[in-house]
Amino acid sequence: AGLCRAPAPRRAAAAAVLLIILSGAAGAASDLSASFQSGDPEIRSMSALEFGPEGLLFIGDSRSGTIFVVDTEERTPGEVVEDFAVPDLEGKIAAILGTTSDNIMIHDMAVNPLSHSVYLSVSRGRAAWDSKWELPNDLADANILIRVTTTGDIEEFSLTGVRYASASLPNPVDMNETHRWKEGVSKRVDAITNIVYHEGRLYVAGLSNEEFSSAMWQMDFPFSGDASWSTLEIFHGAHGKYETHAPIRAFLPYEIDGQSYILASYLCTPLVSFPLADLRDGQHVKGKTLAEMGSGNYPLDMVLARQGDKEFIVMANSQLPLLTIDTAEVESYNGKPGITRESPTYTEGVSYVARAASGVQQLDNYDDDFLVALQRMPSGKLDLITLSLARLAM
Repeated sequence: AGLCRAPAPRRAAAAAVLLIILSGAAGAASDLSASFQSGDPEIRSMSALEFGPEGLLFIGDSRSGTIFVVDTEERTPGEVVEDFAVPDLEGKIAAILGTTSDNIMIHDMAVNPLSHSVYLSVSRGRAAWDSKWELPNDLADANILIRVTTTGDIEEFSLTGVRYASASLPNPVDMNETHRWKEGVSKRVDAITNIVYHEGRLYVAGLSNEEFSSAMWQMDFPFSGDASWSTLEIFHGAHGKYETHAPIRAFLPYEIDGQSYILASYLCTPLVSFPLADLRDGQHVKGKTLAEMGSGNYPLDMVLARQGDKEFIVMANSQLPLLTIDTAEVESYNGKPGITRESPTYTEGVSYVARAASGVQQLDNYDDDFLVALQRMPSGKLDLITLSLARLAM
């Protein structure tokens, strides 16, 4: 029994073998992209990034309420560089774009599990960032896609003349709805807060136009038919009440004893599970709050990692240090009723370990032994680095 998800290198190897069987040559179009069109996708905001199989990059566009998928044509397995690092990433990107590093803002990051190239959605909006409660998508629309190869080469990835497909969300939050406590911010920036590809389906978290606006959309890939959607409700222990308007910020599909769940993290910082079977089209679903992990904090990213026999979740945060959660703790908590009263302190439920790493803003799987991370250094510069899973698992 336990939580399970294939590690990135195993998924990458399987995808590489499948590609060779299907196409007989690296870079050739696959069955998954057979229906793609060629042209210039009208992407207004690269709010969230996620890689699927065969070098296909999903881009969540909150402004248009649309999921795009772009064929990067990167299907050749890349060499893993264990000491991979790019210091002062913002400065290097700024030099390419003809601006200064204090204008460069990275919105999201995703690693191609085949090539190990790192893709970044970028804007020139960081100069306006003056509050810990603001997120990149609150301030600007990411309209630049950057690729960093394992050799450290940095280049703008052109979205002109690419092969792509798209699917619209049926009911994203209205553009004219404004945020309750972020002055001048449209709720539409949270139409898509995170996307995850898992076993042939795409899961999209964000805000809908429903009365209970927190939502999860699901769509088959390759895209066919309309997306299904469910509205979500959680109990927030730090606030002592049920909430339906806060979107998921980071989430993972996972499995316990043969049953599939979504494990989701919210602002300020409840950790909640939803049985996947309950997320049916048009249904309102209450989650089980497993933990309160500290108030005044945005969860920024979550990945599932494995080192030897130990499986654990790694979470990056805006105000808290890097956190790790043993999945055995989540499994043992599964039979309990969950948090349904105001927490006497800001932490409760499933235990976690605070790691020394601070300033980590983005995470993704790299190989069996490392994660890739964006980390704000004491100098103020943003570095692209690897994190040892062996050290995180200790």
